[in-house]
Amino acid sequence: MRRQISFSIFDFRFAIIGVVQRVARISLAIVEIVILSALILATRCANYQDVFVAGNVYFVDADCYARMTRVQMCAAKPGLIVRHHAFENFPEGTTPHTTAPFDYLILGLSLLLKPFSAHALELAGTFVSPLLALFGGWFLWWWSRRMKFRYRWVMLILYAISPILVHGTELGRPDHQSLSMLLVTIAICAEWSQIKAAPNAFGTAATESNRWGILSGAAWALAIWVSAYESLILFLLVIIVSAIGNRKVLVAKSRRNGWICFVLIIGIALIIERRVPSLSILHSNPIFENWARTIGELAHVSPANPIWLRWCGYLLLVAPFLILMSVIRKSKKSEQATPSFILVLLVATYGLTIWQARWGYFFVSIFALALPALLAPIKSRAAVWIAFVLSIFPILRDWDEKLWPNETQLATHVEQRNESMQIRDLALSLQSSDVRPFLAPWWLSPSIAYWSGQSGVAGSSHESLNGIEDSAQFFLSEDLQKARKILQNHSAAWVFAYDSERVAQNSVAILNQAAPLRPLCRVLDRTPGQAPRFLIFSAQNGACKLYRVAVEQ
Repeated sequence: MRRQISFSIFDFRFAIIGVVQRVARISLAIVEIVILSALILATRCANYQDVFVAGNVYFVDADCYARMTRVQMCAAKPGLIVRHHAFENFPEGTTPHTTAPFDYLILGLSLLLKPFSAHALELAGTFVSPLLALFGGWFLWWWSRRMKFRYRWVMLILYAISPILVHGTELGRPDHQSLSMLLVTIAICAEWSQIKAAPNAFGTAATESNRWGILSGAAWALAIWVSAYESLILFLLVIIVSAIGNRKVLVAKSRRNGWICFVLIIGIALIIERRVPSLSILHSNPIFENWARTIGELAHVSPANPIWLRWCGYLLLVAPFLILMSVIRKSKKSEQATPSFILVLLVATYGLTIWQARWGYFFVSIFALALPALLAPIKSRAAVWIAFVLSIFPILRDWDEKLWPNETQLATHVEQRNESMQIRDLALSLQSSDVRPFLAPWWLSPSIAYWSGQSGVAGSSHESLNGIEDSAQFFLSEDLQKARKILQNHSAAWVFAYDSERVAQNSVAILNQAAPLRPLCRVLDRTPGQAPRFLIFSAQNGACKLYRVAVEQ
């Protein structure tokens, strides 16, 4: 019996339409990714003039130089796990809170860049955070499509342009915060997706829930490994809220593999690091409190501070009403309701940011994640987008000031660049195979240590408080014997004299004492001819002066 094969022109037309629609979807996805990537990289690299100066790389803050010194050590001895910093707080050194993953992430990136540059290590440190931000943007783009958020581009745009998120992942900032932000964001998204998949966790849905559980467990564990402070607190909050909502959810079958991954990674971290994470930043003593007041990330952020609007835009002002609406929908078991743990994290990180500004990175990240769900009940797309565009005016005003600074701001930037170049020149003159430690203002010590290869008496971390205190006492001292004793105790061979007004002001703040009439920092900066005999004037430029410590006969 013959089988007849029928063919219709309509079938061909439907096939063509299907192909066209698929090509259109792929093209739209490519356009979206390109636009998002360009926006993320443009904002993160807006400070390139301050990073690339006269053919050299200058990182944006002192902690970045400390991180890159660690990476140098790992590059010189692959496989090394840096558990002790001899380059700060010399001669005791410090036991840092920083861990290995970010060190080797930078080192791995440098290996990829090595064929293209003789300065691969510095370039890796320069670009690592923007690349992490780019990866985070791609992940959010993919995740928000899977979640089918109506207003997902509100989240993506805020993620791309919020000044505080940009600051945490900007060019020339190799700081573990960028990796921690990425991992926490992935973990929170995975938790959210797992909650969404859990009610129908059968067959394919069960497999999907299991995969999200594995991703969540791995991301949380890696985030805690990178920094057992913010990520650990956020993880505990998620666990507590989940347990309160449903005690069985933590031991559900879909979470077992996730817990196995979590425990396995934490175990590997403990074996590699060989130390228990310290929360010493929560400890309190007078010197720490004085030092913390000079650190922007540890400053309090008043609820009335306009910087909130520069971070989040005007939508922050209506966020409490949106949260209240979500809570009401949650009580009615609406599918559009924002998960409880997201709302708790949002409120908790807001309060923690009021306490310490460093929590602002996570507050704004969670705020951006929550916005599509909070805005979902509003059916009018036009109303939401008009409101969003108007709401980001404070953010755009902040970018206007950064991209087109006034004459005073521009002059300050130029002065800082020149200063960095001049300090680098003097630091390079200290390079030697011999150990010849230096004493310098604490915020300059990490960069001088990085460029010179020598150890500093002070450092920029809270673990270096002893060296910071001694350097402040040295610069404020009028008692020359006391100053000499400090140099001897730290075996210092060099002293950097910097702008005496700033050094005196900062040292007074650290020690919480009145400034003397004739502090040593002023003598060394303004009248080098009157320097004490144990300090021999060696070199100077427009930024600072260098003194050699005389060896006792």
